[in-house]
Amino acid sequence: MSNKCSHEHAKEMLNNLDGIPNDVLLCDVSDLFKVFGDTTRMKILFVLYKSEMSVNAISDMLGMQQSAISHQLKILKDNNLVSSRREGKTMIYALSDDHVYQILAQGFEHIMEEH
Repeated sequence: MSNKCSHEHAKEMLNNLDGIPNDVLLCDVSDLFKVFGDTTRMKILFVLYKSEMSVNAISDMLGMQQSAISHQLKILKDNNLVSSRREGKTMIYALSDDHVYQILAQGFEHIMEEH
């Protein structure tokens, strides 16, 4: 799906909502965006945007302790932004779906317009 197509789809979906969405839905969306408000989580998402990898690989790449990466991956996984699969004894992490790729790409595109 191209950016224009996905943008039009999102715009159409929001336009089809009757009035202002209820507080529960608005709170859920607000909570989702809060997850993006942490630099470490953004680094992890950016690394996983490029390639799926293990906790050890992420911690090596970011120069951070594995326990810190695992903690942030749990938050990302709890918010359905990251998925995991077992490969032998190793857990491999990836972005959960195309929506996460689109959110990240759109965010960077928006920021890069100003630079």
